[in-house]
Amino acid sequence: MTKNIRIKDIAERAGVSVGTVDRVLHNRPNVSKYAREKVENVLKELDYQPNAYASALAYNRSCTLHMIVPEHDQEAHWDEIEEGAMRAMESRRDFHVEVKISHYKRLNDASFIRCYKKILAENPDGVVIVPAELELTRGLTDKLHERDIPFIFLDSYMPDLRPLSFFGQDSIASGSFAAKILMMAFPNEKEIMLMKQTKNGRVTSKQQTNREVGFRHYMTDHFPHVAIRELELPLNGSRKQCWAILEQFFNENPQIHHCITLNSRAYLIGEYLLKNNRQNIQVMGYDMVPKNAECMRDGSVSFLIAQHAYMQGYASIDSLFQAIVLKKKIRRVNYMPIELLMKENVEFYRRTQL
Repeated sequence: MTKNIRIKDIAERAGVSVGTVDRVLHNRPNVSKYAREKVENVLKELDYQPNAYASALAYNRSCTLHMIVPEHDQEAHWDEIEEGAMRAMESRRDFHVEVKISHYKRLNDASFIRCYKKILAENPDGVVIVPAELELTRGLTDKLHERDIPFIFLDSYMPDLRPLSFFGQDSIASGSFAAKILMMAFPNEKEIMLMKQTKNGRVTSKQQTNREVGFRHYMTDHFPHVAIRELELPLNGSRKQCWAILEQFFNENPQIHHCITLNSRAYLIGEYLLKNNRQNIQVMGYDMVPKNAECMRDGSVSFLIAQHAYMQGYASIDSLFQAIVLKKKIRRVNYMPIELLMKENVEFYRRTQL
């Protein structure tokens, strides 16, 4: 019915001018209470639903969205998140949407604070955040709430900070899934290597920490006899450093044939295995980044768990656009699929699904 209703029809029925109807529809000033009520009553009678898309185009205002993510190399899934975000910006070109991306150093409070102060100084319309520690992130989100600026979380869901929305995997369920697949494939293993990348002894992502919780819970409940041997690789370590650590570990633990890492750098182990002809060791990891996929094709990585990083980046920007410009209601929690990739199906995985 709405498609056949013109502003002119509403004006005639309400006994007001077309300009008055337009001001009511766009919530603009200079409308008397009496005239506004008459127009609103007609809108209710006709069940009028304005075309938000057309209205936003007609309004012709720009929308600047910021994204704050950790510093990373091109083999991390953050790179795909950024690509998705920029694609979302391109798809909304007609609405003058601009996306600006800022980076902070993981586990560096000062870097995160500098980054968000710079963003706040530009008074953004909306922000996508990969959170740091809870209280540190609160320093940013409290200020966004004060200014009534909507924000979306990626990677870690912190409901106490009241984001507009969250996009990411259910990390605990994902870790449990990883353990289940690993033990279904290799049920007779007695020891497994768990590789972590750390900085000053700390894992650099809340998501990875939660994955480990899910992984260990499953192993404790179903395979308590399996020993989990931890190996830490330095976050910014060189290939030479990492390979030396791996060489020592495998020489000291020749009984280990299967490894898992809960981050996107399974290739650090995979490349070492290929180079040193250790074909009796297999790896499970996360994310379909190019080097992981290459190791899978070459046979040193058996499984990858994908989480559609590109989709997360696209959806987070597009959701802010819909909430801010189109005034649509956005779903609070949006869990990404937990997808298992192997050599046989990796070529069919498509990261650009939006």
